[in-house]
Amino acid sequence: MTHIAHALGLLLLGLTLSTAHAQNKVPSERSLETLVKTSLLTFNDANITGNYEVLHGRLSGPFREQFPAARLKGAFKEFRDKDIDIGVVAALKPSYAPAPSVDDEGRLLVKGTFPTEPKKVEFDLAFIPSDGEWKLLRLHVKVD
Repeated sequence: MTHIAHALGLLLLGLTLSTAHAQNKVPSERSLETLVKTSLLTFNDANITGNYEVLHGRLSGPFREQFPAARLKGAFKEFRDKDIDIGVVAALKPSYAPAPSVDDEGRLLVKGTFPTEPKKVEFDLAFIPSDGEWKLLRLHVKVD
């Protein structure tokens, strides 16, 4: 069974929320699901097309400076080389374990799986509030 895992600090998109709200509490179930799916689907689109400009454009300012689109493309080469497509997550409901939480540093921590077959999609995401939105701080996706 192919096992693909990749972690990268500071990555991806956010869901519009007030900064105060984003710093203090986990979003509603629907907003959290939208945040997770949007993050993973944006990541997936970049991997499928090989174009990381849209993904890069949705990153926080400091992350965009540290990781240009070409560096993102290199970081996720394995997904492209193996034609990994996780787009099916759009139609599925994620399960979270442990429950999503906001830590003492204001990071939204979200870990879980999608019941995809034959291989399960696992994710480990961390978000920070930036410009009134949750923006990815960590993206770890595993297809196993």
